[in-house]
Amino acid sequence: MEKTFTRVHSIKDIVIFISLLILGGILVAVPTSDAVNITGFFLIFAGAILALVLKTGYKDIETNAKYQKIERYFQQAEHAAISSAIASKPDSVDLSKENNGNAIKLDIYYSKATGKAYIQLFEYVPYTYQPCSKMYEYEISKVGKLIK
Repeated sequence: MEKTFTRVHSIKDIVIFISLLILGGILVAVPTSDAVNITGFFLIFAGAILALVLKTGYKDIETNAKYQKIERYFQQAEHAAISSAIASKPDSVDLSKENNGNAIKLDIYYSKATGKAYIQLFEYVPYTYQPCSKMYEYEISKVGKLIK
């Protein structure tokens, strides 16, 4: 299965940068000291920059469904166990061994709206992570432990 996800604005991102723009506009419009007006301009500037760069959501290219992403990191020694676990029963991944290394990365894309989750394992090759498993599709109920 070949799934491609692109980064998009999530609802949380939109709320953050619109709030900064509105608050900055209010501070500029209110007739107070110059310091408050300058703060308003900085908030407007920060909101505009965040509108351009802040993208924490993901979108499936084929279906246009929006997903959230979680990354989990493991030691190289866990490669075989994680690889076999995500192929059959993803809830059996031992999260107590997480964050002891970063040679293996487990990407989980999930959407509560669609009820689907996609899991793929990556291995660190100098300067980049290369996929070392195919992308697996599961119902979100089967990966509940991984996304908490």
